[in-house]
Amino acid sequence: MVGRLHGKVALVTAAGQGIGRAIAETFAREGATVIATDLDPAKLSGIQAAKLVKLDVLSTDAVNALASEIAREFGAVDILSNNAGFVHHGTVLECSDKDWDFSFDLNVKSMHRTIKAFLPGMLEKGRGSIVNMASGASSVRGIPNRYVYGATKAAVIGLTKAVAADFIRRGVRCNAICPGTIESPSLGERIEEQSRRAGKPRDAVRQDFIDRQPMGRLGTAQEVANLALFLASDEASYVTGQSHLVDGGFAL
Repeated sequence: MVGRLHGKVALVTAAGQGIGRAIAETFAREGATVIATDLDPAKLSGIQAAKLVKLDVLSTDAVNALASEIAREFGAVDILSNNAGFVHHGTVLECSDKDWDFSFDLNVKSMHRTIKAFLPGMLEKGRGSIVNMASGASSVRGIPNRYVYGATKAAVIGLTKAVAADFIRRGVRCNAICPGTIESPSLGERIEEQSRRAGKPRDAVRQDFIDRQPMGRLGTAQEVANLALFLASDEASYVTGQSHLVDGGFAL
């Protein structure tokens, strides 16, 4: 099926690489008018989107300014895909107040900012789909050394359900995606960091990530984007307030 998002306007955050980029490219291929954003605009190069924008999702003023700009140029968005995030490694004992505050600001409050800015336009149109990136490491499953990351992603699930419940009769759906371990530049950076900290070969660290996946392999960003496409499309018109696993059995 082609053109599943024809006529829809989609805003995608953290679209420069990994899952966010795969989502932006998939939405564009399926006919959406895509506004792709990232803190580093150079990473957006090559995405066939209607608009490529630098966006700091930690700034309420920047998010609100972009919402006003998009409304003037494209009208209200139909789809909001929230993907910005940071993976902190460590237990509660390795989590400083600064680590806690930054993780919640980027992983959770950024979604609060974008939803608050773009939801009014959806409500005015009487339709919209919000897709939030959570994780299998959340309220779904606790894993070692992901203390604050798991807490933030559990909060994303709670936020998602709250938005879905509040606007369920006003045409706006809100769902979360909970990936397992996904092959991405971010994962590569974390493998390098863990290898350096532990003095362990990079390939051995990578294998540790693979071994925790019951399917015996890492997922791909495209596999996550395929689920985001379904949730963004009218095919998912009866789906809201749910956490959707694309995890290779991670939560088993």
